[in-house]
Amino acid sequence: MAGIVILRVMLKRNSFAKMRARTPQLLRIEKMDKTNDPQLQSFVPTSADSHFPIQNLPYGVFSRREDADPQKRIGVAIGDHILDLSILEQEGLFNAAPFHGKRLFNHDSLNHFMQAGRPAHVEARAIISRLLQHDVELLRDDVALRERALLPMQAAEMHLPVEIGDYTDFYSSREHATNVGTMFRGRENALMPNWLHMPVGYHGRASSVVLSGTDVRRPKGQIKSEDAALPAFGPSAMLDFELEMGCLVSGENRLGEPIPINDAKKSLFGMVLLNDWSARDIQKWEYVPLGPFLSKNFATSISPWVVTLDALEPFRVKGPAQNPEPLPYLRHAGANAYDIQLEVQLCTHAQKTPFTLSRSNTRYLYWSIFQYIAHHTATGCNLKTGDLFGSGTISGPTRDSCGSMLELAWRGTKPVALPDGEQRSFLQDGDAIKMTGFAQGDGYRIGFGEVAGKILPAL
Repeated sequence: MAGIVILRVMLKRNSFAKMRARTPQLLRIEKMDKTNDPQLQSFVPTSADSHFPIQNLPYGVFSRREDADPQKRIGVAIGDHILDLSILEQEGLFNAAPFHGKRLFNHDSLNHFMQAGRPAHVEARAIISRLLQHDVELLRDDVALRERALLPMQAAEMHLPVEIGDYTDFYSSREHATNVGTMFRGRENALMPNWLHMPVGYHGRASSVVLSGTDVRRPKGQIKSEDAALPAFGPSAMLDFELEMGCLVSGENRLGEPIPINDAKKSLFGMVLLNDWSARDIQKWEYVPLGPFLSKNFATSISPWVVTLDALEPFRVKGPAQNPEPLPYLRHAGANAYDIQLEVQLCTHAQKTPFTLSRSNTRYLYWSIFQYIAHHTATGCNLKTGDLFGSGTISGPTRDSCGSMLELAWRGTKPVALPDGEQRSFLQDGDAIKMTGFAQGDGYRIGFGEVAGKILPAL
């Protein structure tokens, strides 16, 4: 049957001792296996509010804390465990086409696997899903293999999931752009003339993209107050977060060859939560005429688990109507946004209990992730596997759905009141920001975990 791949189970290691006594078995993997089926269950326990049920299977890079010489390798999250794909690879469970014996999971980043292409991504997801299903005995009943391949998340240290070559940040939330423009230019001139015609973006700094949990040092830079004749150099007093999603590129194009909008999905592997920390006072002075520079380059935090577009497929929805109609190279019909619920929480020295600052949703984004690809490559710019695209701040239509302190406190004129009596217009030293997100399915969630960071004083 064309839709079936027969994967011969390798019976060479001690972990398969019990199976040696049986007739050699075949593990049947269906290419069209419904990995998004809400009815799927794993033998690894997961609760209804878990971010990592069997329908998700996000990829990450981890090492084992107990190892004397910890080696990075690739795994998927399942419940509160990690499935070590390098172990399954050693056992021959990824030897069928399109893998052809390639070692894709015993690496310190996802780049090799992402570079392997769409057929490998689809096949790997089908194999992993099948192995974890509650009624498939191969992994479930092999105690020795299960003990080697499954480990609790608390026994692992997570690492940056990809080697990021380039980082581009877009500005694709109309609500956010309107709010910021209104503050600085008035409501009549809130959006710049080009904003409704193309996804505006700028090139960020890939070297300062850091993993969730990394502390962020308050930056210094040139700052000019309204009444000062000259700028001064010092620590930012208007440090902010930006609630974003990050998209990871896996399909490369040759220099000089644009990617058509209808092929854009083939160039995207998955998504992460992203916090593009921003120094608003530094930004205000430097952004004319070329845009953000030092106000953004000091840190961008991402979550450790990469949720694939395959896992998010059931949550595609229509995005906002685009008026005026984009130019032909940016036009695409159908459901090209994603329904992902987002939340931002704040903890302070005094406020230890997380306080929810904002709730938003990726479906508010005016420009889609597929339009990012088409626009970025319109000139023939060549993308590389591991490139990171940021969505820009994701704000909704209400004040409590704004994705930055700049908006929540309206440029400092309406400070946010915290339960302990504190107020915040911008972030103070010791403040910790945590962002979470998930798509809600029928009895399960496709979650991203979290991206978190704490502010340290300037040096």
